[in-house]
Amino acid sequence: MTRGIARHTKWIAAGALAACVAAATPAAAATAPAVSCTSAKAGLADKLKRDITSALSNRSGTIAVGLYDRTTKTTCTLRSSTAYDSASVVKVTVLATLLWDAKKHNRYLTDRESTLAKAMITKSDNDATSKLWRQLGLTKIKGFLTAAGMTQTKPGANGYWGLTQITVTDEQKLLKLVTAKNTVLSDNARAYILKLMGQVISSQRWGTPYGAGSGISWHVKNGWLQRSTHGWRVHSVGTFKGGGHDYMITVLTHGNSTMNYGITTIQGVAKVIHRDLAAS
Repeated sequence: MTRGIARHTKWIAAGALAACVAAATPAAAATAPAVSCTSAKAGLADKLKRDITSALSNRSGTIAVGLYDRTTKTTCTLRSSTAYDSASVVKVTVLATLLWDAKKHNRYLTDRESTLAKAMITKSDNDATSKLWRQLGLTKIKGFLTAAGMTQTKPGANGYWGLTQITVTDEQKLLKLVTAKNTVLSDNARAYILKLMGQVISSQRWGTPYGAGSGISWHVKNGWLQRSTHGWRVHSVGTFKGGGHDYMITVLTHGNSTMNYGITTIQGVAKVIHRDLAAS
């Protein structure tokens, strides 16, 4: 899939490339965005801001971060509206769209859909994703995005779901929908999404769960994609519950030299977030 994406979709990255070039200038570097945190818990926002900033201080690439903890009403953001090629993180949106559409038609998933959905989330199966993407079509996918309020997400054209443009803001909106009662996704749909995100194969459990305590339940979906511009995109979205907290983390990155470099960046952020929340 990566070779085909590189051949056919260079134009999609043109705007992002221009932004990257602009960000590389000395003037822009001087005003690089800073981590912003707020919290109802005294001292927690300052600690998270300091520790996330420190975790990113020596990391290259363009990194976006989102944290929301319902329990302490804590929010942290960095580059929350910067667009990234989604890679496989979009698969959660595909599953949510499938379930949203099934609910609209008052039906259960078929055995075929259930098999494809499980492969798509737990093993990050690309063929399964392509089949569901084609079945749904852009009209239904855009319909779900509208219903979910994910106004910054732009579905990939010509079947290239991995080039869907995503932001921290919208990924956090999706995770909030998946983890609390709402009118967009049924309780059964939310439970199904979380079930599959909790069954991701062991080799794909890196990223946002890193550093979570043993008493914390986790649900994760990661994405990774190499292209001729911006090197490796490496992303991780996760939801976490336990230890008196109910929170979700999104970390999106590109400009990584290798996939492992991106993973290390994400895990450095996740580790300090889990640690700070556990201590609060």
